[in-house]
Amino acid sequence: MNKIKNSRAASFIAVTLVYVLATAIGIVTYQAIDEAFDWWLSLLIADAAATVSTFIFSLIFKNASVYDPYWSVQPPVILAAYAFGKELNALGRLLLVAVFFWGIRLTANWAYTFGNLTHQDWRYTMLNEKTKGFYPIINFVGIHMVPTLVVYGCILPAVYAIREETELTVASAVFICLAVASATMQGIADIQMHRFRKNRTGRFIRCGLWKHSRHPNYLGEICMWWNIALAVVCADMSAWYLIAGAVANTVLFFAVSIPMADKRQSHKEGFAEYKRETRMLLPLKRFIKKG
Repeated sequence: MNKIKNSRAASFIAVTLVYVLATAIGIVTYQAIDEAFDWWLSLLIADAAATVSTFIFSLIFKNASVYDPYWSVQPPVILAAYAFGKELNALGRLLLVAVFFWGIRLTANWAYTFGNLTHQDWRYTMLNEKTKGFYPIINFVGIHMVPTLVVYGCILPAVYAIREETELTVASAVFICLAVASATMQGIADIQMHRFRKNRTGRFIRCGLWKHSRHPNYLGEICMWWNIALAVVCADMSAWYLIAGAVANTVLFFAVSIPMADKRQSHKEGFAEYKRETRMLLPLKRFIKKG
């Protein structure tokens, strides 16, 4: 086990096999219960089953970061499963392209930053230290299941559109373009952060997109799923409730991800000035003053 965890190649292969198994478990579970429940509930149960299998391996490897790729792998796999064998219309094809572009880019970013299975996301380690005996529950619910439910909600509009063969509208096409732009912005922000960490010149990154926002990568992620949801809702107004996933995703970032990231940065000298000069997501006041 230690040999696997200490080797980047072996760790990468191990995580890949975990996700191959999780995908297989999800598909088998869905096929087994598909006729017993509505499609969205069958998908939810299958998604939860795949998450449980990933959680078990995070316990085996004693590393909750085994779950990290799930966020970007889950949506393309789900959408591809529903699209397989179907004659997709224009909206279905565009949604597939947008989600795959987002998923491949984000997974590639994870692969680029992945060291080996001895490294765990600092947030998980902090939660382990703070919650102690309650950490297994926090690990399963907070680290694994809640994000799974959020991303499940995010991909649901696209799945709905493919299943219902919803027709493309002009507004839908615009929002899909904005979704691709959001994923691109997120990618640019990640690249800029990688360069900063490689050639660190200060305590805080103050160039590129990061000059205007403390979390441009999070902004891209939030906008991505709002644009996917709105693309579907604009094509079928009766599906307005499908924005729930984008809402949940936004709440997750505002209530958990952003506060945790800012708290970690707050220990650095000069953070108060940096926070005052750089907006959390959008420099709205600056735009308003210019207007």
